[in-house]
Amino acid sequence: MDPNTVYYVVAAVLVVVGVVGTVLPALPGLPLVFAGMLLAAWAGDFERIGIPMVVVLAVMTLLSMAVDFWATAHGAKRVGASRKALVGAVVGTFAGLFVFPPFGLFVGPFAGALIGELLHRRNVDRQSLGHAAKIGFGTWLGIVLGVVLKLGIAFAMIGLFALAWLW
Repeated sequence: MDPNTVYYVVAAVLVVVGVVGTVLPALPGLPLVFAGMLLAAWAGDFERIGIPMVVVLAVMTLLSMAVDFWATAHGAKRVGASRKALVGAVVGTFAGLFVFPPFGLFVGPFAGALIGELLHRRNVDRQSLGHAAKIGFGTWLGIVLGVVLKLGIAFAMIGLFALAWLW
């Protein structure tokens, strides 16, 4: 088997796993997509995918990481989330992913942020429960916004790569 064929197969697997990783928090989605594209460009001696396109894809990857951080932080800060709510959202995301897949991926961040905020407040009454629910929803909404934006960037990267490959 031609070594380049192996490289291209590995590159394709990296891109597919990376796209899945834009939704699953346990995987570094767009860095994996970029790694796959970089491997494919390298396997083709940068003839079809030149260095300028690799630089554009690298910048898009860095942009995606900033978007992910911004969207999550913006959603949480907009509703006044505490640090414990943010940690709770991360823990809830992982717990939801492994305990109740795939629905836990949507419920986990909300539940984790809600519990984190309740632990921060230490006073569970009707008002604090409502505030914690608002924070849980805002944090969850920020995470969802981040995933949607990252998916958009992932498909834009794939589209640019495909155009460069075909031309």
